[in-house]
Amino acid sequence: MNMALQEGQLRDKIFDVLWEKVMANILIIDDDRLICDAVANAVKRMGHNVFCSSTLQEGLKAVRSEPFDIVFLDVQMPDGSGLDILPGIRETPSTPEVIIITGFGSADGAELAIKNGAWDYIEKPCSLQAMTLPLVRALQYREEKRIKGKPIHLKREGIVGSSRKMEACLDLVAQASVSDANVLITGDTGTGKELFAWAIHKNSRRAEKNFVVVDCAALPETLVESILFGHEKGAYTGADKSREGLIIQADGGTLFLDEVAELSPSIQSSFLRVLQERRFRPIGRKEEITSNFRLIAASNRNLDELVKRGEFREDLLFRLQAFTLEIPALRDRREDIKDLVRYYVPKLCEDYGIPEKKTSPEFIDVLLRYNWPGNVRELIHALERAISGAPEDPVLFPKHLPTHIRVGVARAAVGEGPEDRKMPQAKGRVARALPKLQKFRENAISEAEQQYLKDLISTTEGNIAKACRISGLSRSRLYALLKKYGLSPQV
Repeated sequence: MNMALQEGQLRDKIFDVLWEKVMANILIIDDDRLICDAVANAVKRMGHNVFCSSTLQEGLKAVRSEPFDIVFLDVQMPDGSGLDILPGIRETPSTPEVIIITGFGSADGAELAIKNGAWDYIEKPCSLQAMTLPLVRALQYREEKRIKGKPIHLKREGIVGSSRKMEACLDLVAQASVSDANVLITGDTGTGKELFAWAIHKNSRRAEKNFVVVDCAALPETLVESILFGHEKGAYTGADKSREGLIIQADGGTLFLDEVAELSPSIQSSFLRVLQERRFRPIGRKEEITSNFRLIAASNRNLDELVKRGEFREDLLFRLQAFTLEIPALRDRREDIKDLVRYYVPKLCEDYGIPEKKTSPEFIDVLLRYNWPGNVRELIHALERAISGAPEDPVLFPKHLPTHIRVGVARAAVGEGPEDRKMPQAKGRVARALPKLQKFRENAISEAEQQYLKDLISTTEGNIAKACRISGLSRSRLYALLKKYGLSPQV
């Protein structure tokens, strides 16, 4: 065992020496001249090019104008926090790996850095080796990634966009597709989590097997075990024949748990064992059966917060997030809106059986300026409303869009008026009464969903099959949402 350890250390040493010969561009953004000089000298001895910036503005300008492989970034700088420009650095064309070095480390800062794509988070004071080892490993990673390259063809039907954030998501889809690890997809309502789950399945070795969707929010409490695990004939009143559960239907394929946070505590416990053993017992059956499924789960809620509140099992969360994919909100990737319009307008026109429509610059401008609390789903609905409201018009203008979108953009453009400036005390009272951001977001999403459902039923004239096709919702999910908002499926 010692010999194996020595051989492993030797291989690492040889690999490190080889990597020191690879020429790379390194940027150091730090106002501490001693740190800057020490790291720069070490980097030069390793055979790399190195550049130093003493301000965030200067560093950001450098990384935008020149390709860099690695950026050492200090947090507390004279002109702000390095964590604020971390996303901007990662989104530059060369997408450098960022190593945070700070003398003012904090748990929150470390979490923010990692979530924004930092390679490592190092606290000062530290040894030179502690700073150069992450550099070597990051360069190894970049070179291996460059050699392997991107997949020749990634099936991404319905996933539209070429922004940096979307490309990063697609890279993760490609990575998740080559393994059988459980995947947790997070993101706001309407971001397209099911599309990404489907893409992972279609690009995996399980692509020819079933992709089974479980809408956890629509599972009836009294039938959830029967639906998931199946039952034998006579297992309970009304069970007039045996039925396979969704878990066995996913055998060899993928089981997608949508809105997994809605699973009851008892089902969370039962499903945890299924994940561990891949074995379960249908209701009324004496022996257990197995199912070789790959699990993908999705949620628009913060599962870590639910764990803290005791509403979600921590051990189940650990099982779910072997691989995590966070889908960005549409407001955070506005550059994809034009691509989405180009994709969906012809598609929707074909669905309605009408000639393809063009879009005016003003129409696109309104779409770009709206905040899209309902994300891509709300955008698709807005395009559908515009097209259905202009059956004879060859060009779409802002007037064809839903009123609440035009009003939202108009109000944002007007901003604070004279009436607001005259009442600072009233404004202060309003500010103190503001709800928490999470509550505000939930209310906004709820209002958008409710309006969408009203328009959906009106547009389809109560035709549930058509409503399901247009919205992409299952029949059970649609009925559950209508019930949630007290809406009738009839016009």
